Parts: sequence; structure tokens; C-alpha cells
Amino acid sequence: MYAKLVFRNAKRSVKDYLVYIVTMTICVTLFYAFLSISSSYYSPDIGSEYDFTLLSDGMKIAICMITLLLLFLIRFVNHYMLRRKQKEFAVQSIMGMEQKTIGRIFFAETLIMGMFSILIGIFCGVFCSQFITAMLLTAYGEPYEISWTLFPDTVLLTVIFFVVSFFVVGVFNTRTIKKTKIIDMLSAEKENEPELKKSRFIPVVVILFLMFTLWELFSGIQNVRFYYDSRFVFPVKIMYWGNILLPVVTLGWAALWMLKKKKIAFQKLIDGLLICSILHAFLAASVPALTNQYYLPLHGGILNQYLVFVLIDLLFFICALIYLASSLIVAWKVKSPEHRYKGENLFFFGQIISKLNTTSKTMTLICITLVLAIFMFIAAPILTGWASGYLDMRSMYDVQVYSRYNDVYEEENLPQDSYEIITEFLTEHKIDTVYDCTFNLYLPEKDDFHNRQKYDFPIVAISLSDYNTIREMLGYEQISLEEDEFTTQWKAIATEEERDSFLKEHTSIMTDAGELTLSGQSYYEDPIGETAYNSYTNVLYVLPDNICEKLLPVIKNRYITTTENISYENARKLEKLFTEKYPEQAETGAIYGVRFSTLQINSSIANNFILQTAMIYGAVVLMVICLTVLSLQQLLDAGQYKYRFSVLRKLGAEEKHIGKLILQQLSVWFGLPIITAIIVAAVVIAYFIQTISAEISAYIGFSTLMLQIGATMGILVILLICYFISTWIIFRRSVNP
Repeated sequence: MYAKLVFRNAKRSVKDYLVYIVTMTICVTLFYAFLSISSSYYSPDIGSEYDFTLLSDGMKIAICMITLLLLFLIRFVNHYMLRRKQKEFAVQSIMGMEQKTIGRIFFAETLIMGMFSILIGIFCGVFCSQFITAMLLTAYGEPYEISWTLFPDTVLLTVIFFVVSFFVVGVFNTRTIKKTKIIDMLSAEKENEPELKKSRFIPVVVILFLMFTLWELFSGIQNVRFYYDSRFVFPVKIMYWGNILLPVVTLGWAALWMLKKKKIAFQKLIDGLLICSILHAFLAASVPALTNQYYLPLHGGILNQYLVFVLIDLLFFICALIYLASSLIVAWKVKSPEHRYKGENLFFFGQIISKLNTTSKTMTLICITLVLAIFMFIAAPILTGWASGYLDMRSMYDVQVYSRYNDVYEEENLPQDSYEIITEFLTEHKIDTVYDCTFNLYLPEKDDFHNRQKYDFPIVAISLSDYNTIREMLGYEQISLEEDEFTTQWKAIATEEERDSFLKEHTSIMTDAGELTLSGQSYYEDPIGETAYNSYTNVLYVLPDNICEKLLPVIKNRYITTTENISYENARKLEKLFTEKYPEQAETGAIYGVRFSTLQINSSIANNFILQTAMIYGAVVLMVICLTVLSLQQLLDAGQYKYRFSVLRKLGAEEKHIGKLILQQLSVWFGLPIITAIIVAAVVIAYFIQTISAEISAYIGFSTLMLQIGATMGILVILLICYFISTWIIFRRSVNP
């Protein structure tokens, strides 16, 4: 009998569970698709120079950890279903059924829905996994062929993960039903959540915001003290002093409210703090733009600190705006009586205000989560593009040996070895070389040897012959210099303004072999690798050979290209041999390192793919959770809405107007958190892009980045439209007579 009751309830509740089933199906599909490449049965043909273990293990950990977020979604949906079915539970209790049994029946009902979602999700995941495989093989530069395969271990892991999640939530649901009184079940539909204004949420947020504002004030004073210069242009002066004055105004307004809180309403305090947070957010967000434009002496730590300030101000902006939303609507309604009584507007205002008063905290959390999801969507292509572009600069040679003298304080301890262990290994394993260049990097002036200030390391020089050998290895044209000339080689990360400013100030340089003048071709930008430069410098001098013979060599490097790619196994062996003979830091203080393109490409591709897929998967999960919550908060109160709209029909409202009213209500309900999240995310992303604009320009390109962001935003818009339309259709059917 209980089994029949469970299946009957499940069949009758399919409509109520529709959004839940669709959401869980999407999550299972993504879980299986992304996790399929970590299966022990998955063996893509990526070549002997790559090891797939790192990627598969990392994917398994990342996907499982992110999917734990779905426990919140399962718990949330079950909580609302409990509220919706309270009256049914009460009737069953009155008829004599034990509440423990009622809880078990409800658990069995939700488990059936969950298992149905798992079944469909795995089936869809088999198809979606082909896209993940295509992404993977494309990352490794291998051709892709469709192959429909069901991986038993991935299926088992998927089923175990979600079934355990259902059981955990089911235990809590059963305990909740068991402890709930029958009278509370009968009156559950009439209960609202406590208003945000009566909770401690906003007061706690205000206190935390004021504490962070005090931190912003001290930081602003410190930056003015150490970095301010009266010669700065007006916008820079505004930035420096504004980051002091705005926190002072914010704290002053809070102090004034404390003194006169009997005369000034708490809402007025929030109004003032909201305005201050907006102004300070935009002022703090201008710091990286002004730093890049005017070469301000603000290092990365300060820029990251201002990013934290922007985030704090924007988080408070979200909390305050959602908190004040109902009050703003009430104020607009009072000041516009012609709109208040026009058509069904009075009913519309009542619907929105009552809902905002009871769900403001949830709306705030949804908005913050949406900001995080949007940022992850946009940041994923930026970070992976940056890493991929940087990989091209780091892995230009099959073998790359480099050294550093940062902790060497005696000239006789400087690196001078030719790294013959590399030659012996390549000969032993019959690995032929195409180019093999061992070269020194020199200090133009010997007196700079003891200059070790960070970000002020001396620029080193390379001889013309060695530089031309490296250019030949990379397929570039040879260059020439007169005996008294020099030229420069620049990193890709260096900006055009930085390069032009440097060349303008260095039309000639002094060396231990005499003075040299800048060549007519003053710079070259063809990438030659990251290890050809001294620490913390973006430029390399290129000097005639006869000049370099008289200079102090401080760095010894070796670059090798081979006829065929070195296998992953051989690269690991050679790396181990090298580190045994040349530790990362020798007793003399010299630092040694070796890079193999095989290992670099393997680890970078694996890490990039894990990062990209984890961020995209996490963003989709967060987005689905937020949209599901927004949708269910409307659909699961459809019983109350049905009665309200029936009253409206009896008052003479036409179906056309009711349909328009429903569309307006859903537009506000979806639009308020989504539009707020988009605005806040835009500010955060703009700040983020400004801080790494040089890296984007060097490794990605702004045009490519805009295309990636456009494609990502297109996916988000499609997802939003689908959820909105689905909710609108189901809502219309729920409130129809």
C-alpha cells in the first residue's frame, strides 16, 4: 500500500517537481560529462610526450568538490516542497498515519524523482562528454573523432554521489516532518518568512562595512604618505585624496546617526552608506587605470588591496539595494498616485512589496552568487588565455637551462658550467639536436654586481653572435650592429609606453668597455623566452661581441632544439638527473633551473584545462542554482497566487491584463537580482582587466578576449531566457482557473 501511495504521489507531483527534475538533470549531465575524462577506461591518443594522469586526477577532485554545491540546491528544493505539502502531511497524520512514516514516504517520493533525473542525466551526459573530449584533444593539438562510450566507473561514481546526497537531505527532511506539529502543518501556507528589517542581517552588514571603511581610511592615508607627489595631475590627486575623504564622510555619517538615531531613521543611514559605497567603489576602481596611464609607483600588492575595497563596497551595495528595494517602490508609489491607481498597478505593487519583504535576504545571496558566476564565466577565458599565451613564451625550446645570481655575492661563485650532463643524456638516448646554444649574459658595468634591490635589478646584455644564434633557432632574421652601437630586446609583457620612455632616457649607455649609442633599429620584440632576461627586468641589451668580451658574465644559459619531441618519460629522467647535479640553489648561492617543453606543455595544458572546465562548470552550477531558486520561489507559492488572481478576475480584470501583470511580476523578480549582478560584475571585471591589461595585450589580445566574452555572455543570456520563459509558462498554468 505504501509503495502504491509513493508512486501515486510521485505521479501527481511531477508538475511541482518539473523545474527540480530539469535542474537536477542538467547537473547530472554536467557532472558525468566533465568527470568522464577522469575514467580509468578513458584513454585518449595524445602522444607519448604527454601524461594524462595529472589531468584526470585533478578533474576528479575539482568536479566532485564543486558538485557539493548541489547539496544546497537539493536541500532548498526539498524545503520548499515540504512547505507546499504541509497540508497533505497534516491530513495524513489526522487519518492516523505516523509522522515517521509520512517522512519516509516523502523521502521515497523525492528519491524517485532524483533517480529519474540521474537516469536521464547520464544518458545526456554521454552526448555532452563528446564536447569535453573535443575540447581536450583540441588543447593537446590532436584530431577528434566521435566515439560513444559509457564509462562504468563514472556511472557508478555519479550514481553514488547523487544518491548519497539524496539520502543526506532525506534524513533531515524526515526529522523535520517528525518534529513538526499538525497545527503548524495546517497553517504553514499562511506563514511568511521574517522580514529582513527585523533580523540582524543588515545591522551586522553595516557594522562589518564600517570596520572595512576604517581599514580603507588607514590605507588611503598610508598611500598618500608614501606615494603622493604634488606634481601629479588633477585626476590622480582626486584619486589619492578621495580614498581618504570618502571613508571619512562614510564614518562621519555613521557617527552622526549614532548621535541622533532617534531623529534619523535607520533607513536614512542605509541610504547615505549606499551612496558612499557607490562613490568609493568607482574611485577605488580607477586606481589601476590611473596607475597604468600615469605610471604611478603603486605595486601589485596595493592594486590587489584596492580590488578588495571594490569588492567590499559592491557587496554592501548589493545588500543595501535589495534591503531598500521595497522601500523605494513604496516611495515611488506614494509620490506617483496617477500610476498607483492605474489599471492593476495597485495589485502589482502589493505583490512585489510583500514578496521582497519576506525574501530580501535570499535575493541578496542570489545576487552575490550571480556576480560570482558571471565573473567565473568571464575570468575563465582570460586566465586560460593568459596561461596559454605565456606557455608559448616559456616553452620555445625543447630544453632550456638557465641560472640566476640573485644570492651570489662573490664573483668566483657565478654560474660558469656548460651543463654537459644534458649532452651526455641526449647522446645516450640517441636524441638528435638541431640547434644548441650555450651563452652568457653580462653586466654592462661591473659595479652593478651588488645591486640587488627588487624591481631595480640591473639590465643584462647578450652578445650579438649569441643573440643571432637564438634568432636563427626561432626562425627570425639576423641583425647587425656597428662596433659602438647597441640595441634592445623586449619582453612581450612590456607596454609600448614603457618601451618608448626607456629608449628616450637611454639613447646611450656606459659599459666597462666604453660608451655605446643606440642603434637606428632601437628595439626588437620577437619573443625569445622568459629566461633570457635578468630578474624583474623586461629588457635585454644586445652588444657587439668585442664589447662583451670585456664585461663580467653573471648568468650562464643553454637552449637546445631537437629533431623530435622528447618523450615524457625521457624528460622526467633528464630533469631528475639535472636536479641531482644542479640543485635549485647551490651552496655558492647560484640558482639553477631546467625546463623541457614536453613537461611544460603537459602540465600547463592539464592545469589550464582543469582550471577552465572547473570554472565553467562551477559557474553553470551556481547559475542554475540561482535561477532555480528564483523560479521556485514563484512557482511554489502558486497556490496563494491562484487565489489572488482569482479575486482579481472577479473584480473584472481581463485575461490579457492578467497575462501582462504576470510578465511584469516575473520581470521584476528576475530582473532585480540579475541586473544588479550584471552591473556589479561589470565593475569587478573592468577592474580585473585593468590590473592585467599588459598580460592580456601580450598573451591574448583584446579583440580575441572580446570575442570570448561575447560568446560567454551569449550563453548566459540563452540560459536566462530559457529559465524565464519556462517559469512564465508554468506560472500562467498554475494561476489559471
